[in-house]
Amino acid sequence: MDLDPPDASIATLAAAMRRCRICVERPRGAALPHSPRPIFQVAPGVRLVVASQAPGIRAHVSGIPFQDPSGLRLRDWMAIDEARFYDPRRLAILPMGFCFPGHDAAKGDLPPRPECRPAWHDAVFAALPDVETILAIGLHAIRYHAPRLGVPRPAGQGLGDTVADWRRYFERPAPRMLPLPHPSWRNSAWLNRNPWFAADLLPVLRAEVRRLT
Repeated sequence: MDLDPPDASIATLAAAMRRCRICVERPRGAALPHSPRPIFQVAPGVRLVVASQAPGIRAHVSGIPFQDPSGLRLRDWMAIDEARFYDPRRLAILPMGFCFPGHDAAKGDLPPRPECRPAWHDAVFAALPDVETILAIGLHAIRYHAPRLGVPRPAGQGLGDTVADWRRYFERPAPRMLPLPHPSWRNSAWLNRNPWFAADLLPVLRAEVRRLT
């Protein structure tokens, strides 16, 4: 499979991304255990990006990202309705792995496939010059976007500490990043232990979503 040039338009890149089979034809390690189904949304001129981890099994079946309890919580965090959330002219959804990666032995989701980032992400973001803010959900997205935006993370900084340190990544000229935990209900205990997330970060997140969408 020939990849499109790095200066391709976002429409050209999106069409090629939807045809991508690199994780079964040229995998890094074990091949994807099912047929690829790249799931994302993007359009020219978008200013806000939801940079998530990888689609889950429900998204793999439906073809629609975040149409699950995690999506409900994420949209609540953002104070956005489904019509705006799923409008690619208002925001892009670009996970670090475009396809559902499969389950591990404990039936949890595997990490995002390693092939997507080097194959597509640099080209995609080069083709999105209007992006002002990236909502980086989870460490895989944070580890990619923080250095790409020129904001080094302190050595050993974990996810919780990175989210707590959100001003480092957000209070700077655009494009900027707002680090977030995954909106999974498994993180409810962390949210309960860290009330500053709702008190301090969510109002900033919601104001930015209103401004950019």
